[in-house]
Amino acid sequence: MHENRPAAAMKAEQTQKTADSSALATSLAREITGDVLFDAFSRGRYATDASFYQIVPEGVVVPRTMDEALRALTIARDAGRIVTPRGGGTSQCGQTVNHGVVIDFSRHLNKILSLDVENRTCVVEPGIVLDDLNRQLRKHGLWFPVDVSTASRATIGGMAGNNSCGGRSLRYGTMRDNTLSIDAALADGTLLHFGEAPRDLAQVNSPDSGLALFRDMLDLGEREAAEIADRFPKVQRRVGGYNLDALVPRNAPNNLAHLLVGSEGTLAFTTKVELKLWPTIRNKVLGVCHFGSFYEAMDAAQHLVKLRPIAVELVDRTMIALGRDIAMFKAVIAAAVRGDPDAILVVEFAEEDQAENLARLKQLGELMGGLGFGWDKPPRKWGGVVEIVEPALQGAIADFRAAGLNVMMSMKQEGKPVSFVEDCAVPLPHLADYTDRLNAVFARHGTSGTMYAHASEGCLHVRPVLNLKLEKDVKAMRAIAEEAFALVREYKGSHSGEHGDGLVRSEFHETMFGARIVADFREIKQRFDPSGVLNPGKIVDPPRMDDRWLFRYSPQYKVNDLKTVLDWSAYPGAGGGFQGAVEMCNNNGACRKLEGGVMCPSYRATRNERDVTRGRANTLRLAISGQLGPDALSSDEMMETLKLCVSCKACRHECPTGVDMAKMKIEVLAARAAKHGFSPRDRLVGYLPRYADLASRFAPLANWRNSSRALRALFERFASISSKRSLPAFRRDVFKTEVEVFGPEEGHEVVLFADTFNRTYERENLDAALRVLVEGGYRVHVPRPIDRARPLCCGRTFLSAGMVDQARIELDRLVTTYAPFAARGVPIVGLEPSCLLTLRDELISLRSDEIARSISAHALLFEEFLVREAEAGRLRLPLGAIADKALVHGHCHQKSFGAFKPVEKVLRLVPDLTVESIESSCCGMAGAFGYGADTYRASIDMAELSLLPAVRRADDATLIVADGTSCRHQIRDGTTRSPLHVARVLAMSLDRAKSEGHSTPVKEPLHD
Repeated sequence: MHENRPAAAMKAEQTQKTADSSALATSLAREITGDVLFDAFSRGRYATDASFYQIVPEGVVVPRTMDEALRALTIARDAGRIVTPRGGGTSQCGQTVNHGVVIDFSRHLNKILSLDVENRTCVVEPGIVLDDLNRQLRKHGLWFPVDVSTASRATIGGMAGNNSCGGRSLRYGTMRDNTLSIDAALADGTLLHFGEAPRDLAQVNSPDSGLALFRDMLDLGEREAAEIADRFPKVQRRVGGYNLDALVPRNAPNNLAHLLVGSEGTLAFTTKVELKLWPTIRNKVLGVCHFGSFYEAMDAAQHLVKLRPIAVELVDRTMIALGRDIAMFKAVIAAAVRGDPDAILVVEFAEEDQAENLARLKQLGELMGGLGFGWDKPPRKWGGVVEIVEPALQGAIADFRAAGLNVMMSMKQEGKPVSFVEDCAVPLPHLADYTDRLNAVFARHGTSGTMYAHASEGCLHVRPVLNLKLEKDVKAMRAIAEEAFALVREYKGSHSGEHGDGLVRSEFHETMFGARIVADFREIKQRFDPSGVLNPGKIVDPPRMDDRWLFRYSPQYKVNDLKTVLDWSAYPGAGGGFQGAVEMCNNNGACRKLEGGVMCPSYRATRNERDVTRGRANTLRLAISGQLGPDALSSDEMMETLKLCVSCKACRHECPTGVDMAKMKIEVLAARAAKHGFSPRDRLVGYLPRYADLASRFAPLANWRNSSRALRALFERFASISSKRSLPAFRRDVFKTEVEVFGPEEGHEVVLFADTFNRTYERENLDAALRVLVEGGYRVHVPRPIDRARPLCCGRTFLSAGMVDQARIELDRLVTTYAPFAARGVPIVGLEPSCLLTLRDELISLRSDEIARSISAHALLFEEFLVREAEAGRLRLPLGAIADKALVHGHCHQKSFGAFKPVEKVLRLVPDLTVESIESSCCGMAGAFGYGADTYRASIDMAELSLLPAVRRADDATLIVADGTSCRHQIRDGTTRSPLHVARVLAMSLDRAKSEGHSTPVKEPLHD
């Protein structure tokens, strides 16, 4: 593949390949109404999964119906191409990357086809995501319990392909144990039903060719029964190779679907999966067992399972330490982890009777004591149990454990924990010795490893830290794999315990199973797929696992230095660390979750791989490394990739590896502007703070566009502002103060930051905030700029257009003005989340001096300040009742910076007010995004996911609360309701207290 050949021959061959690909794409597009993607950017986004491999496919098909998927299979097969089915693309071992055509089931083929509640079964399309399935089952008291850590994006088809297991397989078993039948097409298009069948195949409804296939498989199982019994590992977590043991006579009647489970898309093309369902868990408790010695923790696992928990999950020292540095996990670790353990084992009891769970939790403590552990013991026997009964904390611990891979990958260095021996399974009595010897293997090769996950099954996710850009580390990986698998065989375990074989482990089947069994694997592949159409190179006839030309970072991978405008120095690599920041994406796909949190709002609306953080990060990595051609970073295709990124910053908080796409988008916008300049829309949006005051003086004229159909059409044509939107209305009475200080001289000082949006469009919010602060007894400064020129601005609009130099000018003015206040510790309080939080984020990326850092440290949102004051016992506000209920939407940036909880807390200061938060992602307006002619539809789709329906369901007496200017405008446009900033709610409460002559003063510290 890499031999030297005449340039003319290579060019001719490439020309022919291009023509062939174009013809194939044309054929597919004629038959498929879904996406047919043969461009370089789309192919690159499907070239990787969560493994360290990269294989660029010839093209991608995203069918709308199963019939279209089958037509795509036929067209590709007839054109001599291979086909790889794909779900969430979260495979650890490279199962879902290949040459040829990738068919993505996840976007459209994701429905429950039938549900039998009484018999606890359902039939689903293979593209349905596990969490989505369980959300729909929950109302029937049912769930599918193969609870993999990637449940928010893993599809049932992919889970069946890998024979996934999940954390609770100790009780519920593996994917194989919970799959009743599979409908699938063979490579030649024959549709077959694979399910339970008697050995004589009597009454099996199948065409003759299907019966012949089934007969051959059962005969093979009978012929090889003794060899299978001798060579297959006797552990539950054995998912390597094909499940030949499903075919042996002792398992009669045999379930032929179990041969497809774990086959990684190499045997048949799944169209339906029938699943066994279970009653939902109603009660549970956790015991977090602490250990001062990792070896002792591993040795204890075999004893802990005797209490019949449903799971025992390991979290090691490295994962705890990394979690403490990740914003979303700090609180849970502080609550659940005591001292400085070398390891913890999270033991879960989930019996129907909660009293029984509590009894077992007590027995767990007694067992730990019986094993010699105590909080007062020396390190080797230091430990004990932290009992977790509160459901919310249990959920937070589960989320932390589920994020294990991403937490481990959050290391900001070239070397990362690498998946290749990560789910070997050994019998529990050998777990301590196995892990001890494995650590010695790592040490011999100059590295160390991270370990976590399924201690109850002897299946740990073990990952040595390596830099696969270096040849020496690739050689170390090979040596570690060979030595680790030898240890596994010695302990009679399985070298593949959960994540399948793929490109990583298939090569080692002969040493694990023997030549005869591997010959059986080949016979099965040949019988099902004689032409090798379906996902070749997995399980049977694989390449070497250390072939660097198949790696994401191949021998020719290189990123030339590039000019960047923001500070990326926390990361390694070119562009001052920009390369390292982009490469933090490990493709595990947490950004593909469909509910909970905010990330990724555009993907939730489109379910398009292009529009998810992972897809954008992959595109950036390919662009900066030259794999998408020259000038890819500033290209139209790159802008199309980032077009629906709303810069919500959710990925900054919710991506466990910290991929900050909003910040990366600024770099791309700046790079594009440097090459192509700024568009009229860029200038209209970016320079708003510079012309806002002038426009306000001529407000009727400036607002004429909203009332003129002709001007709306003109704005859409020349500035790409949607004619369907009314722009925020300018007003003459902008917020402007004659004096710079308000409130009592003896009051605690605070600076009120009057941002452009509230100052220009909704001065009522600033008036209300000023009044609340003054009546709270504070000395409020509203300082004019030192240069006495235009009002202060955070530069947010300039950043959103890639005008970084202009943003820097505005921030410099702000820093100069606020520096004296920050120097004496005065809080800087703002109302607009996107503006105030710019001081906590982008300011430090543009200026790293101590003055800027001081201002950043003192910047607080209005609610954050009030909560801090209330908790310190300093807030004195006479408040009166104004409504029974408030429905609150959180701004994305509030959520990203952990600043939304204070909104809820402050609103609860209002007497008799019930506060309910909307479980919403981005509102979809996102600054200027929702006004764009090309993004208007996506903006509405995002809002309609949950926000607008929730507001419409609220009665007229319910207050609608939203701090973000954009959020309020989106809600007003979509529902006709007029949402309020929290400051106005508090001002209304003050008015009510005054009018009624009594109030409820805030005197006590706030609590959750």
